[in-house]
Amino acid sequence: MFVFRSDNVDATFETLRASGAEVLQEPIDQPWGPRDCAFRDPSGNVVRIAQAPAA
Repeated sequence: MFVFRSDNVDATFETLRASGAEVLQEPIDQPWGPRDCAFRDPSGNVVRIAQAPAA
């Protein structure tokens, strides 16, 4: 699994979804803090994109 950081996970999600990426999880606020989403890359790896919570 790969985890990447984004300043705006919702915008990043929409860009990746529009490109045809396989969505595993739409953006959600996790109970432990970050807002994140998940995709599967063409090789089958899980890619998560996280945004730190606002301070």
